[in-house]
Amino acid sequence: MSQGSLLRRVWGVPVVVAAVGAIIAAGAFSSASAASPASAGTPVSAAAATSAGAFGGMSGLVAAAKKEGHLNVITLPVNWANYGTIMRDFVKKYGISITDSNPEGSSQDELNAVEQLKGTSAEPDVVDLGETFAATGAKDGYWAPYKVATWSKIPAVAKTANGAYYADYGGYVAIGYNPAKVKVAPTSFKSLLKPAYKKQVAIDGNPKETSSAFAAVFAAALANRGSFANIAPGVSYFKQLDKVGNFVPGFGSPETVQSGKTPILVWWDYLLASEVSPVVKGFKIVIPTDAQYAGYYYQAISKYAPDPAAARLWEEYLYSTVGQNLFLEGEVRPVEMAAMVKAGTINKKAAAALPKVPGNGRLRLPTVAQQLTAAKAVARLWPSGL
Repeated sequence: MSQGSLLRRVWGVPVVVAAVGAIIAAGAFSSASAASPASAGTPVSAAAATSAGAFGGMSGLVAAAKKEGHLNVITLPVNWANYGTIMRDFVKKYGISITDSNPEGSSQDELNAVEQLKGTSAEPDVVDLGETFAATGAKDGYWAPYKVATWSKIPAVAKTANGAYYADYGGYVAIGYNPAKVKVAPTSFKSLLKPAYKKQVAIDGNPKETSSAFAAVFAAALANRGSFANIAPGVSYFKQLDKVGNFVPGFGSPETVQSGKTPILVWWDYLLASEVSPVVKGFKIVIPTDAQYAGYYYQAISKYAPDPAAARLWEEYLYSTVGQNLFLEGEVRPVEMAAMVKAGTINKKAAAALPKVPGNGRLRLPTVAQQLTAAKAVARLWPSGL
């Protein structure tokens, strides 16, 4: 994955990267936006549908989406979260073409496109973006509420009550390390303060500018008696890590791990797995025992979608057992994972390959307000040069 792909996915800090679009074809298509039959002689407004029931069930939704024959997605790199496979499988299953515009773009790019392209056939039908951006879009009235058939399987903390936006996949802040360079396996943030890790620990940039580095600071806060309402202990932790000589300021990356400059990298578990593991033999990933900080991306349907039925079918596919397992095969954690484990529908091999989450595994997520407050605190407290 390019650096653009890594930075495009942000929870708190917008990073804008320009890129080109792509079309995944399924033969000729035409875009339709208004009505499809829920049942014989009963028209339904696809743009107003809040569930598949409005179409008379999934078969009606499929028929309406096929009639449109096209779907606009945005900022979905084919090598991110298994989206390349997901898009190809959707096209093959339903015969609906997909245009993926600006695949290397940012969450802010998605909001810009929704605003600037509304009323045109190029308007994104669906978006996949960070929570603060999803919340901004909801505030601006961009989203069409919709509840997928598996709505009850999405944890309440990861969705809005009215179905405006909802989490799809994510992961945990983790400690990744090269065992060839790191002789004592780290297990926690506290352990990284030991002398054995002199000049070895990095995050992937400045937390005032890079959301994954910001997440590392938030996780460190939880490990040091902080909370979602208090990120300051996380800043203090990294000051201490620097004071004892273990922190390497700058931009930690797969390349710096591979070269040995930063053999320990605190990053999202799925990025450590997909970006570092392939280039560092025997690379290890652990979720800290003293902090389990999770972050998820969110789906929403544009209120101005030119292909409203296809947009809703896309969401149904992503949140189906098939779609959620396809995310899992991309080394990210599908939001319905707990329910799927309980039901026995999870891809057990793919699930077993993920780093284990210590503790009870209960999903806790900061609110948008808490994230924004924490970002302001980091901007104020993070020292220059660190």
